[in-house]
Amino acid sequence: MRNITAREVKRFGEKLKTLRTSRGMSVRDLASAMGAARSTISSVETSRMQPTIDFAYKVATYFQISTDDLLDDTREVMAS
Repeated sequence: MRNITAREVKRFGEKLKTLRTSRGMSVRDLASAMGAARSTISSVETSRMQPTIDFAYKVATYFQISTDDLLDDTREVMAS
């Protein structure tokens, strides 16, 4: 298993923020819906924290997207 790059961490955070804001959700809203801490959501969105595999799975499940779309830094996510 390879290490995640800083670019991939940044893209994950950008995608998470895009998904959240496109649905009109605050950090607090998403944290509550996912059962996560607000600081975790904020830290991942701003690349201060590397997302865990479990966190990535929860995000993909919550937003009903594939983990491939979420984790592959060359793929875009739909902002619906």
